[in-house]
Amino acid sequence: MRTACTAVVAFLLGMTTIALHGDTAQQQTTRGRRVIRPEKGPNAGLPLSPGILVGNTLYISGHVGRDPVTSRLVAGGIENETRQALANIREVLRAAGMDFGNVTTVTAYIASFDDFAKFNAVYRETFPADPPARATVQVAALNDHARVELQMLAVKP
Repeated sequence: MRTACTAVVAFLLGMTTIALHGDTAQQQTTRGRRVIRPEKGPNAGLPLSPGILVGNTLYISGHVGRDPVTSRLVAGGIENETRQALANIREVLRAAGMDFGNVTTVTAYIASFDDFAKFNAVYRETFPADPPARATVQVAALNDHARVELQMLAVKP
């Protein structure tokens, strides 16, 4: 009898909690994580999503300068790779209803600081004023021998 009473009380408490606060599982489904995969984007066959939208925050995976048609790294050095990586990220932002004005932080991975000035020149084309917060890190190597990889975070007010 005591077990049955405990079960009924637990059930009633659960129903009261849902009535007062809503069904948490339902909220997670409605406000949950959404994969952002633009139509015009390279597919390298890697196990990652180009972007993940949670609420108003877009988490953008690291992008190297892959051609969206061939999925191969573009030729021409760090300038062309940076332009292509930014173009690919622009498509992720657009697919989430955002643009570069929504970007709050950037992590730039470059293969050599010898290319830092060239990278910055191209980066300034996209962020000419009031650029997002940024960290730039030299790394030993990047996928496909890329010279630059960009990862971003964007927030829609």
